[in-house]
Amino acid sequence: MSLRNVAIIAHVDHGKTTLVDQLFRQSGTFRDNQRVEERAMDSNDLEKERGITILAKPTSVDWTPPNGGESVRINIVDTPGHADFGGEVERILSMVDGVVLLVDSSEGAMPQTKFVTGKALALGLKPIVVVNKVDRPDARIQEVLDEVFDLFVSLDANDEQLDFPVLYASGRNGYASTDMDAREGTLIPMFETIVNHVPPPNLDVDAPFTFLVTLLDRDNFLGRILTGRVNSGTVKTNQPIHALDNDGNVVETGRASKILSFRGLDRVPVDEAKAGDIISLAGLTVATVANTIADTSVTEALHAQPIDPPTLSMRFAVNDSPMAGREGSKVTSRMIRDRLFREAESNVAVKVTEAADRDSYEVAGRGELQLGVLIETMRREGFELGISRPRVLFGEDENGKRTEPYETVIIDVDEEHSGTVVEKMNLRKAELTDMRPSTGGKTRITFSAPSRGMIGYHGEFLSDTRGTGIMNRLFERYGPHKGNIEGRKNGVLISNGAGEAQSYALGPLEDRGILFVGHGEALYEGMIIGENAKTDDLEVNPMKAKQLTNFRASGGKDDAIRLTPPKKMTLEQAIAYIDDDEMVEVTPKSIRLRKRHLDPNERKRAARSKEAA
Repeated sequence: MSLRNVAIIAHVDHGKTTLVDQLFRQSGTFRDNQRVEERAMDSNDLEKERGITILAKPTSVDWTPPNGGESVRINIVDTPGHADFGGEVERILSMVDGVVLLVDSSEGAMPQTKFVTGKALALGLKPIVVVNKVDRPDARIQEVLDEVFDLFVSLDANDEQLDFPVLYASGRNGYASTDMDAREGTLIPMFETIVNHVPPPNLDVDAPFTFLVTLLDRDNFLGRILTGRVNSGTVKTNQPIHALDNDGNVVETGRASKILSFRGLDRVPVDEAKAGDIISLAGLTVATVANTIADTSVTEALHAQPIDPPTLSMRFAVNDSPMAGREGSKVTSRMIRDRLFREAESNVAVKVTEAADRDSYEVAGRGELQLGVLIETMRREGFELGISRPRVLFGEDENGKRTEPYETVIIDVDEEHSGTVVEKMNLRKAELTDMRPSTGGKTRITFSAPSRGMIGYHGEFLSDTRGTGIMNRLFERYGPHKGNIEGRKNGVLISNGAGEAQSYALGPLEDRGILFVGHGEALYEGMIIGENAKTDDLEVNPMKAKQLTNFRASGGKDDAIRLTPPKKMTLEQAIAYIDDDEMVEVTPKSIRLRKRHLDPNERKRAARSKEAA
């Protein structure tokens, strides 16, 4: 059986995982009567909820041509579409020999498409372009194809890469065709194009066994599982192997206790694997991502693809609020430390540094979404954490001047809101680089903006555009430091004591601003209960209850207090909202905002020392 290794690249929500579902069905991977969930490749709970791919996952389909030719095993790697998870993408591209670039027939090539495609073209991989959702009423197929060609040219694609085959498809309806006007059929043209256009792995089967680790996960029974492509030779169960770091030093020696191959959505044990096969390997306890696993006679490590550095960091601390330990089961610094270092080991885009106080950790990653997903995952595992405001990681140029990360920000917005968006982006030191009409009467505005200015803007952006705007961001470069950028304008309402929030006290406080808590919620001193309408912070008493007397109200009955429902923030909104002297308290059941220093006197001392500095 011949072999093809291919990665599928697409922007968020362009239909990549849905298309893989149809490839499964039409290749016979699923039985006709088998019940399968939609977007079967999105196996993680967070992936299902958010509708995005977070983890890169290999799978395979066996396809036999209708005319009865030789069967082909196509290993497919489903890649994340968001640049925050780009560490996953950069590693898995070394496992494949071709890429399928999926673009929406209306939206066209988007920022994340540009990011991953650039990585693939730089590795010399030949692309197949699939224009998906051709049955959309607002499809602009030819314009999108022109955009893709221009994108390839701007990414320095060679002549062979520019001569790409094109398919027109509908992943949901399960058809692909070389005819732009086709609106029915099967995915046979896609299978044929992959087999004909993607070369089989041209690797040496007779050389000693070598294997580059690109993904790492854990199994309760097998322990550490290393995934990658066999680069040369053959590996058999119980064969002696060792792991080498990038410099060729031996990390550990052991045996290949289990070899697992991908068959559809399952990992199946096999006795041996040959050069070109994508497999998972168990049996080693120390080897990690970017290590070379090889026969014991091999002394030279394989080249590992370099990973772009993190651009953003947050402080993960032990939850030290008065409510600590009430809702979570994992609250100690040792548990948090072990979990974070385990994450950094399997996710090369995350860096963890222990702080001097040993009760907090600096966690650096690609962006707010990536770190937000990590916090949400830990929260569901039973952890309690105190999270600081995100801060960007500065650098230095060759002249010793400070630099900071910049992002390309592409915004699709109704024309009536475009003026407001441009004004707000200017305040955040963003430069307008392009402005043109887009589909559906929208305007597409492109900015080059410092990452620092984009922290916390998304919620304000949705308010300004009445929820109709779409924003996409992509790391661009490190550039000159832009100076001071104004943060949140409004102050906050802070509880001056501990107890339960009372409607009698909250009613008058609604005139002061927007409340984040409702009647009966437990509060503590220093907890943020709302946003002040003015710029300064205000300490208030939200626990004051009405004094009960034996006198009746003159109107015959007491006036009932009607409160506006409190504003409840998601985890990402809370992280983006807080200021430098504030934290988010994250537990399995609650998300609370608080001041870093709960005592008002400590807050005043910290403010004075900051002014003096």
